Amino acid sequence: MQACARSLPIPQRASALAPFRHATFRALWTATLASNLGGLIQAVGAGWLMTTISDSDDMVALVQAATTLPIMIFSLAAGALADNFDRRNIMLAAQVLMMLVSAVLAVFAISGMLSPWLLLAFTFFIGCGTALHNPSWQASMGDLVPREDLPGAVTLNSMSYNLMRSVGPAVGGLIVALAGAAFAFALNAISYIALIYALWRWKPQRPPRSLPREAFGSAIWAGLRYIAMSPNLLKVLFRGFVFGLAAVAVLALLPLVARDLVQGGAFTYGIMLGCFGAGAIGGAMLNARVRENWRNETIVRAAFTGFAISAVLLALSRDLWLSCLVLLPAGACWVLTLSLFNVTVQLSTPRWVVGRALALYQTATFGGMAAGSWIWGLTAESHGADQALIVSGAVLLGGALIGLRFALPEFDKLNLAPLDRFNEPELKLDLSSRSGPIMVMVDYEIAQADIPAFLTAMALRRRIRLRDGARQWALLRDLQDPRVWTESYHVATWVEYVRHHQRRTFADAVVSDQLLALHRGKEPPRVHRMIERQTVPIRDDMPLKVHEPLP
Repeated sequence: MQACARSLPIPQRASALAPFRHATFRALWTATLASNLGGLIQAVGAGWLMTTISDSDDMVALVQAATTLPIMIFSLAAGALADNFDRRNIMLAAQVLMMLVSAVLAVFAISGMLSPWLLLAFTFFIGCGTALHNPSWQASMGDLVPREDLPGAVTLNSMSYNLMRSVGPAVGGLIVALAGAAFAFALNAISYIALIYALWRWKPQRPPRSLPREAFGSAIWAGLRYIAMSPNLLKVLFRGFVFGLAAVAVLALLPLVARDLVQGGAFTYGIMLGCFGAGAIGGAMLNARVRENWRNETIVRAAFTGFAISAVLLALSRDLWLSCLVLLPAGACWVLTLSLFNVTVQLSTPRWVVGRALALYQTATFGGMAAGSWIWGLTAESHGADQALIVSGAVLLGGALIGLRFALPEFDKLNLAPLDRFNEPELKLDLSSRSGPIMVMVDYEIAQADIPAFLTAMALRRRIRLRDGARQWALLRDLQDPRVWTESYHVATWVEYVRHHQRRTFADAVVSDQLLALHRGKEPPRVHRMIERQTVPIRDDMPLKVHEPLP
């Protein structure tokens, strides 16, 4: 019985195209292709336009930073929205925002009014739309496909972007060379229409809510708390930050590589980005087979090392063909690493907080990218793009060695579906939903020989309680009857107490079952639920319910 509660098998070998069996996923994925194509054309236009309106190398690198910085700043807030509001509506709002900003950017470019800082501002606002969209989109994978198809859906998501990256930059470079950056910005504005239409037609099933939405600030804090109490997720976030910090050097400095190292133009830059995208598609296609044969940490170390070698070779190359060749494995390593991080987060997080967990992962990864874009831009400004790439390669090798201390966990196969065992008790006091604070005490009777096992299980129980919203957790032992142990914790209100129990998963039930097995009392562990008062009121401020006399 416990084995069933503990694990939820994930097929080791599923078709990479299995998510396409689901019509809604198929429609949204196809529409996303057009949006990704427009976004990449816009990125080429913005990156190359900056090289023509500014002589500063770090300003060129800041184009990449302006795209990623909003994701670092706003993703957690967007994740809280994704977990508490309709994700479809959030994505629609984000897409409309980006379409409008892109259209205004095109108008400014056509009129010749763009300055370097104004271009960065428009790029920043487009990044804000991306920050709003991404947590809802990533969290929606679990709504669009069943759990067994989730790794494939995440990989296909990466493939969607990189499929366009293999052709989009080349197309973008050609468009910029022939028609100018303004035309590229206008095409990007048009590209959002298909995805807006697909999202408008999608009618997701909305599960009924028995509780009010979490307050915005509380929802953000709950996401931070959950990650802080999840050691495996912390490892993923840390490794994602390091990879983003170092690997972004290739993308941030690629305009300079195209212009200065291989003596090319906008079309050359597009070709090089296309090769990076083609490599990423190859990595996505190999993703399932690689995961089947290698451990997660082995894949990540190999990807860090492979990207480092590619960065160094790109710095040394002065030939377009060789630079394009080394960008292929860089793209493969990029998608293998980031998709592996993404899947690990999704499979290790219950649905109630998955948007915030993904947002925090994106904050860490894109925060690393934003910081890296600035750092490598300054390094290129003072020492040249080739030296900056060599240093980034050394940092990537260090990131591979970090795995010796912070190894990436294997995919979490715990059953994180809601347990739904909790029945709200019938109360004798007339509480409102905001009544509190609530103190809970649970009494156990434990034999002396079972204390080591009990304390081991209680350590896990403490982490689960705190992770799901409890505070001031304590474990007490009766001085006169040492067999009696009492678990104590607080929650802010009665609603938060109910929400705390609704967050319980089948995996958490394993610990509860262990504690019940260790309990030696004739009756189940007694639960005391009490409302706390720090002062004594003059009159009873918590009356009995009508027609509910005390026994």
